[in-house]
Amino acid sequence: MSATVQNPVPTVGRIVLYTLSESDAEAINRRRADRLAYQANPYNDPRIAKKPSGFQVHAGNPANAGDVLPMLIVKTWGKTPESSVNGQVFLDGNDTLWVTSVSAGDGQRRFAWPTRS
Repeated sequence: MSATVQNPVPTVGRIVLYTLSESDAEAINRRRADRLAYQANPYNDPRIAKKPSGFQVHAGNPANAGDVLPMLIVKTWGKTPESSVNGQVFLDGNDTLWVTSVSAGDGQRRFAWPTRS
């Protein structure tokens, strides 16, 4: 006897798996390039010197399209398994990526439910 497994309804606080898109990876790597400029010349780089208090140096391993990372759902747009969500993607570094209106499915810029072991 086999049962059909149905995706759950996304809810705030759940952790799902997010697949980075090309534009996600480019944005992450662009932010992290500032860290390299800062390390090369932390006191004379005008982009860094003019940053307000609270400036964060984004450091971490390079991001690539297709990377699958954990995402915490922070907002849901509906109450069905097909509902889109906003979330914070936990990157391999000291920063996160905020993504909006992401739907469940396969491929880039989609989230999937982790398999249970």
